[in-house]
Amino acid sequence: MYPESIKNLIESFKFLPGIGSKTAERLAFSILDLDDDQVAFFSNSIDSVKKNIHKCSICNTLTEEDICFVCSNQNRDNYTLCVVEDSKNVFLFEKLGIFKGKYHVLDSLISPLEGINPEDIGIEKLLNRIENEHFEEIIFAFKPSVEGETTALYIKKILEGIDIKVSRLASGIPIGADMEFLDCLTLERALNDRKSIE
Repeated sequence: MYPESIKNLIESFKFLPGIGSKTAERLAFSILDLDDDQVAFFSNSIDSVKKNIHKCSICNTLTEEDICFVCSNQNRDNYTLCVVEDSKNVFLFEKLGIFKGKYHVLDSLISPLEGINPEDIGIEKLLNRIENEHFEEIIFAFKPSVEGETTALYIKKILEGIDIKVSRLASGIPIGADMEFLDCLTLERALNDRKSIE
């Protein structure tokens, strides 16, 4: 029932995660309300991000340069490395402004059910950095999931025998949460990571 151009635009929006038919229709009709400059900016931004964004040659995070803004910053703590699942986590930490070390972005987390094995997540590049950059601590900042836990344990096993501190983000019960709605993994982690009351 839609003209071909609108139908194609609707289908294009449905490529995005979390966008269903209704939302895609609403977004497509919103484009029609934009002026020519806005449409050109929108179109150029999509084109530009595909042409110019690539992985940092050192840490794998997304950048327009050969080396990202973190790796090229001489004022970062060179002894602490935070290993994350994807670049979105790097940007999240940087927005918070609480971590001053370096990052390393894996290609994925280990998930045999999805066909992602240890050799698929880019561990070799991580191990080369650890060997060459002399970090004193590695922090695993993975989501609290089976995949995150599996990946952390696998890398920790590889690092046995290397003089380096290995830690992970504390996780547990969020403030204001009802105990009855917590999943087993969160409750178990909260119990295991318990701290004494000062």
